[in-house]
Parts: sequence; C-alpha cells; structure tokens
Amino acid sequence: MTQTSQRPLRVLAAMSGGVDSAVAAARAAEAGHDVTGVHLALSANPQSFRTGARGCCTIEDSRDARRAADVIGIPFYVWDLAERFREDVVEDFVAEYEAGRTPNPCLRCNEKIKFAALLDKALALGFDAVCTGHYATVVLTEDGTRELHRASDMAKDQSYVLGVLDEKQLAHAMFPLGDTLTTKDEIRAEAERRGLAVAKKPDSHDICFIADGDTQGFLANRLGGPAEGDIVDEAGTKIGTHEGAFGFTIGQRKGLRIGHPAPDGKPRYVLDISPVNNTVTVGPVEALDVTALTAIRPRWCGTAPSGPGTYTAQLRAHGGETEVTAELVDGTLNVSFTEPVRGVAPGQAVVLYDGTRVVGSATIATTARRETAAASG
Repeated sequence: MTQTSQRPLRVLAAMSGGVDSAVAAARAAEAGHDVTGVHLALSANPQSFRTGARGCCTIEDSRDARRAADVIGIPFYVWDLAERFREDVVEDFVAEYEAGRTPNPCLRCNEKIKFAALLDKALALGFDAVCTGHYATVVLTEDGTRELHRASDMAKDQSYVLGVLDEKQLAHAMFPLGDTLTTKDEIRAEAERRGLAVAKKPDSHDICFIADGDTQGFLANRLGGPAEGDIVDEAGTKIGTHEGAFGFTIGQRKGLRIGHPAPDGKPRYVLDISPVNNTVTVGPVEALDVTALTAIRPRWCGTAPSGPGTYTAQLRAHGGETEVTAELVDGTLNVSFTEPVRGVAPGQAVVLYDGTRVVGSATIATTARRETAAASG
C-alpha cells in the first residue's frame, strides 16, 4: 500500500475556525496544492451556536478561519449551509431522540454536510478534493482503490465519525493530520510557528448546535416541553417519574431521581426507553450486557463484505474496540460480540474495522441482551 498521491490538486479546505483545520489547510498548501479555504455557516443565528469552547459555528469562528487563511495565503469564502444542516443534522437529531434512539450528530454531519453537500459543490466547481482537520488516513491500494484507515496516533483517531464515507467520497478526501505522530500540543506549536492565531484556541466540545450543553432542555423545547412519564423496573413496577423519555440514554446512571435504593442496594441504569408510552425502564448494570445487535442503513468504505467475517467494532466516538462477527443479510448488518458489551443504544453507529482499515458503519436498530436474548429498542 502507498499513501494517496501527492500530485498538485485543487483542494477545498473546510476551515472551522479551530487549530486542526487551520494546520491541515496550511499543510495542504505547503505540499504544493492549490488550496482555497471555506468556512461553513451552519446556523441561521450564528451568535447562538457557541458558548466558551463549545461548538464551531459562530461569527467568531468564521473570523478566526478567515484570519488563518490570510496568514496561509489562500483565498477564503463563507458558504451558507444552514438550511441543509438544520434538515439533515439538527432535525434528524431531534427525531431520533423523539423515537427513543441516541444519535451521533457529528457522524451525520460528516455524511450529509462535509462529504455530501460540501463535496458535491466542490466537485461541481472543479475542485479535486476536500481537506479537513480530521485525524484519519486515506490509503491508495495497488489496485487503485482507496481505503480509510485509523490515524497513526490512536489517541487522536477520528475514523469512527468518518465511517459513513463511501469509496467515491474517499477518492476526494484529504486528511493531512492523519499520518503524523504528533501530540495536540505539537499541533498547537506548529500553528504558532506558522503564525496562526488559533494556536491557543480551546478545542470545541459537545454538540455544536446546543450552545449551553443542555441537551435535555434543547429537546424539551423542540418536542413541546416536559411530558411526565413513568420510570419502571424490569418487572414493570413503577418506581418513579420523569419529565420526558427523550432526556435519557441507554446506560445512563445519573439523574434518574428515583428516590430510593433498589432492593439489592446497587445502582440502577437506564435499560430501555419507550417513546410510545413515555416509559423509561431501569435495572442493574448486568442487565446492560449486550451479546448481539442488528444495524440498518450500512455504509461501506469500499466494497461491501460478503458472507460472515471477524472484525473489531467501535460503538462510540471515544470508545475502545471489541471483537465481533458480522454478516450483511438482506441489507441488515447482524453483529455478534465475542464478549458482552454495555451501554449500547439504538441510534448509535457501529463501525467495523479490519486491523486499522475502516470497513464501514451502520446505525444500530436493536440489541440482544445476555439474560433475555430479546431485542430492545
């Protein structure tokens, strides 16, 4: 295998206003590519998308991106994708929670915005590639196809949220930070050497379109305010109430406000969320053990696998890997875990790996637990 060709390309660098995307754009320009910077305006009210270090979508961020582009010496534009972002990311996020699922908006943004809407527009304008500050690697194989691999530094790897990219999108993706073993402090030091003012800017955190980090408050506002429902145990006995099932996630322990301990004195966790009757089921941590799952809407970073195979799987952006067997059957991905895992929620993405190579991803639809082996979600 060899790294993606370094012949000069026309590159559109997505610049969020943060240090990673600024350094990525600078490296692409330094490599001899014809780079143009673009900041995506994703909010109809950009003042509201950021508080402190949260988010990446404000006027402040667009100005930081413009200043970085000026220092690098590349043209810079702001593209308004707010309506597309609202429809494909924000409304999807709300609808998923309303249905009792736990979505990943960053993954959806990469799929629908950065490598669909943005890439389509870039190609239409004659650009060869879109460059971002993600930590991942695109590898060109001997037969001319491209593969997505983990970043050289596993501590910063972001391939999980890129597992939605297909081979066509990978052919036009550039991740200049992915194949270097550098710490974040070294990236900041590089930015400072390059004269980029974002060198000391805090990283973005949480969900960019929820300015104060209050996901439950955001959802309550979107879904019509508090809707009291029951908290029940595994036997269906009511043990408390809540103000909206959408405010809970599978595996949650804190904030249950049940008010009295379980008979065994051990903590209880959210096991199931039923939006139909607005009920939240809780139980012991052992009841979270998942042995298998089904996942829908698979996206393959290359050719879809045929027949059953052994892989490792990652179930959350900052989670570890676990060994699985997986098979695609009639468009549904069936995954079985070698050892039970916990905290798996419908709506999350399962991303399959073959070594460092990203095979693809799919959205978790149902889970089977060790004790009941019954689907939930």
